[in-house]
Amino acid sequence: MTIEEFDAALSTLGWKVSDFCRATGLHRNTPSRWRSDGVEIPAWVPKHLGLLLEVKRLHASYLEPAKGED
Repeated sequence: MTIEEFDAALSTLGWKVSDFCRATGLHRNTPSRWRSDGVEIPAWVPKHLGLLLEVKRLHASYLEPAKGED
């Protein structure tokens, strides 16, 4: 996962980096190291974000009212 993909996933979720850190227990500086120090993003991060994005998709599909339907 690239830092751009990480940022895009957070944006889709409506999260800030601080939200991700709080939810995952990461130190708040860790994503900054991925961004500026070239530290590789761990393999669990895209998997975790993928699951969160799937939950968001399922929520939109099954729990939110359909647009335009009364």
